[in-house]
Amino acid sequence: MKRVAVLGGGPAGAFAAERLASAGLDTVVLDEKLAWEKPCGGGLTYKAYSQYPFLIQNSTPKRLVSDTCLSAPQAGSVRMTLTQPMVIYSRLDLNRMLLERAERAGAQLEKERVLEVQRDSAGWRIRTRHGTLKADFCVVATGARNPLRNVGTEWTRADTMHALGYYVPADQDHIDIQFFKRFEGYIWVFPRCGHLSVGICGKGEPAHALRARLERYMNEKGISYKDGAFFSHVLPSLEFPAWRRNRVAGDRWVAVGDAGGLCDPITGEGIYYAIRSADLASQVVIADSLAPADQHGAYRQLLQRDFGYDLEMAACLAKRLFLDKFLFSSVPARMIQFMRRSPRFCGLIQDLFAGTQSYTDLKVRLLRNLNGTLHEIIMTFLFHRLIPGENRV
Repeated sequence: MKRVAVLGGGPAGAFAAERLASAGLDTVVLDEKLAWEKPCGGGLTYKAYSQYPFLIQNSTPKRLVSDTCLSAPQAGSVRMTLTQPMVIYSRLDLNRMLLERAERAGAQLEKERVLEVQRDSAGWRIRTRHGTLKADFCVVATGARNPLRNVGTEWTRADTMHALGYYVPADQDHIDIQFFKRFEGYIWVFPRCGHLSVGICGKGEPAHALRARLERYMNEKGISYKDGAFFSHVLPSLEFPAWRRNRVAGDRWVAVGDAGGLCDPITGEGIYYAIRSADLASQVVIADSLAPADQHGAYRQLLQRDFGYDLEMAACLAKRLFLDKFLFSSVPARMIQFMRRSPRFCGLIQDLFAGTQSYTDLKVRLLRNLNGTLHEIIMTFLFHRLIPGENRV
């Protein structure tokens, strides 16, 4: 029987292990922490839980949140009720649930730190703190801070973003998203079960500057960070050239989730891509029709066709979205103004939040709807000059 070592027990590793063990493969998960509270918002889009219904149909504590408030300088705020709610987990709870599913499927969970992996004629020799084990195939799910130099994606500092923030003992009923001038990133406030996740992710600024920006925002909003638990992490955010040379697979190994750089360069969202890449990787490993020498090529092709091109396009758009101007104002500011005036444009933003609007088709949709959107904006502006109303979409 083929033995597969899954190096890392986060969402990508846990889901890959569940799929592989369910197919009858001898599967072992190696992770020094197993379930842990990864620093992030913890939100799952409609795209994720519609494709994988178990992500919403379970007894794990979660919040379903529909109200969202987007803000930007010189544009104010706009509130939007999502047609498809965000499902928000503590990452500790989500990770634990995924690992339990893997274990029930037959995967062996080992709380071990992987120190080194080496190829030999039969497969892999994996060295841990307590010994060495052998495997025929490796699924690399070690996250963005992958300590294994010979497997997984390779990136420069420009291909990462910082995510940091606080878990605050407070509550609110909506999501907040705050944009800034000339800043490639945003601040989020996500309500979870029992606390808020208040954080910032971005590129182009050192971590201490991001933390200062976040704490100023929290002071302005009356959110105390003094009693909150601080977190900090690095996320992959590949620049466009890095996607073409991205090392996601090799002889008898594939990388999934953050270890493969598979994260949205605009939003920083990685849970869906962790789950989806784990699914695609397990399909390749399970397939009896594929020779070992062909597996890594097949995995690359599956990734590229499924969402790789879309993430490449996101890498092209990221700096334009956050740093460029449109009609003499920032793009996020114009986006909020358009949302306030145009139901058609708001529908597009709804689909981006749900994950059902791809980046590759975004330009076509914008051009197709431009005339109608501008007409709506002009008419709504004139109407509100006569009858002012609440700025809620």
